[in-house]
Amino acid sequence: MFVMELSYTAPLEAVEEQMDAHIAWLDGYYASGVFLASGRKVPREGGVILAGGVSRAEVERIAAEDPFTVAGVCAYRITEFIATKTSADLATVRENPLG
Repeated sequence: MFVMELSYTAPLEAVEEQMDAHIAWLDGYYASGVFLASGRKVPREGGVILAGGVSRAEVERIAAEDPFTVAGVCAYRITEFIATKTSADLATVRENPLG
């Protein structure tokens, strides 16, 4: 599983100009089952996405195609972790570190 942390690198006005495209991009990856949760940071200086079921190379490619990235208004920090414990609602994404 991955934590995709976005940090805005441009004024919020520039981010807002890309918001509709960013939401459409999010919706596509929710529909495919890759994105599990997402939202804005508080204070509003970026966001966080939880993603699963793909390789690190794939999640990096996904981040690179985010309209925010393409427009140069955010930078990503991607952290991979093994989700060995989850809520019952996320049981399908639990991982076994032993294979």
